[in-house]
Amino acid sequence: MRRIIFAIALIGISGVAPGRAQTFEAAMLRLEDPHSTVDYNRPDAPNQHQKYPGNRMIEFHIMLKSLISQAWAIPYQNIVDGPSWIDSQHYDLSAKVEGDARLTQAQMRPMLRNLLQQRLHLAVHIEHRIVPGYALVVAKGGSKLKPNEGAPFAGMSGPVVFKFQNAPVAQLAGSIGHELKKPVVDKTGLTGMYDFELRFSPENVPTDPSHPDYGTTFIALQNQLGLRLISQKLPMDYLIIDHVERTPNEN
Repeated sequence: MRRIIFAIALIGISGVAPGRAQTFEAAMLRLEDPHSTVDYNRPDAPNQHQKYPGNRMIEFHIMLKSLISQAWAIPYQNIVDGPSWIDSQHYDLSAKVEGDARLTQAQMRPMLRNLLQQRLHLAVHIEHRIVPGYALVVAKGGSKLKPNEGAPFAGMSGPVVFKFQNAPVAQLAGSIGHELKKPVVDKTGLTGMYDFELRFSPENVPTDPSHPDYGTTFIALQNQLGLRLISQKLPMDYLIIDHVERTPNEN
């Protein structure tokens, strides 16, 4: 097993304009108020999809594990160890880049990594592992995915449905991996942006008689989208949390 240990401030800085600071000009990171009455399911709630490029990174009602996933562009399920509360404690984040620059998400990632190091004393390392997983491929008969016709990005993942517009197949692979709790890689060869909806019945959960039985994820994928999963051993990078503090130091 190959173990890579690194300084958090030096990872993945490619994609940022040469000479640009690797820190936000100003940033607020705080624990979410446990008495907050904000309804985050409202269409106008402050935790709606972040748009890039932009000059701010704003995330409300977000778990630390999700922030780490964004900062390293690594799947949520590939982040391991650390205290149990990283899957339950929510944070609010509002950060601004220097001046009037408008940056992509990739360009902001080093800034987010540094912020998590400074405010939460986060320390991590990467391990390369070979693990059981799945390859997502086109099934016999061909793909049934519908090419996007101009709708903006939008998506939702629930316990029985994945629904996306203007999304790559890799987005679907990630959602399936999260559902199956195993890595899924896109090997379909489909490079476009698609609109898709996948409805399925959760694994090992009795079907509710009042709802249709769409079949397991494996069956639903082939019937609805013309895709299938093949078991494979996959090389994956895992981010290991060595240390993190729950309460941010002063903004």
